[in-house]
Amino acid sequence: MKTIGLLGGMSWESTELYYRLINEGVKAKLGGLHSARIALVSVDFHEIEKMQQNGDWTGAGKMLAQAAKSVEAAGADFLLICTNTMHKVAPQIEQAISIPLLHLADATAERIKQRGLNRVGLLGTNFTMEQNFYKGRLLEKHDLEVIIPSFEDRQIVHRVIYEELCLGKIFDASRNEYLRIIDDMKEQGAEGIIEGCTEIVLLVKQEHTDIPLFDTAAIHAEEAVNRALAA
Repeated sequence: MKTIGLLGGMSWESTELYYRLINEGVKAKLGGLHSARIALVSVDFHEIEKMQQNGDWTGAGKMLAQAAKSVEAAGADFLLICTNTMHKVAPQIEQAISIPLLHLADATAERIKQRGLNRVGLLGTNFTMEQNFYKGRLLEKHDLEVIIPSFEDRQIVHRVIYEELCLGKIFDASRNEYLRIIDDMKEQGAEGIIEGCTEIVLLVKQEHTDIPLFDTAAIHAEEAVNRALAA
């Protein structure tokens, strides 16, 4: 079994989810008392969030690259960044390490294509929804058309992530707003919805809607288990 490297803490709620999903996946495949080999470094999200808001992506990338080096030094065979938004600095992280990065957007795109879908809605932080590092990769590398919410709805999605979900707060009213936004994207032609922030699954689950949801944390964790157990 290979050792899975996790770069977490953004937020710790989603990192906890990764840890559980990966260990459950290994146990399901191997049985008994098996659990995953994991090297985890968890950063202080307060520091990262301040850099996000200040547009200091170079500083955030430098901090995460240093943390990724620690993950590699702990014996990881490959790395997962346990957050969608900070894949913005994935190139900076990759340059700092010699182990491969299992990119979250690539894993998600492959799952979407397996379902035969071509046009998807994207929910996430404003950084993920508006900037090109994520949706651009989906289009250019995987030929997927991406729909994002209106400006006003993007503000709602972003606010709920930072002011509620990252603090472990789950409110029915916010779920209803997300479901309305999902319905709007469905009317625009979305065939599925990417839950492009790892905390969103805490709020909106497949049981809440009939459109296919792509839980990026679960997909990423499952691909990590497959890679860790591959011969």
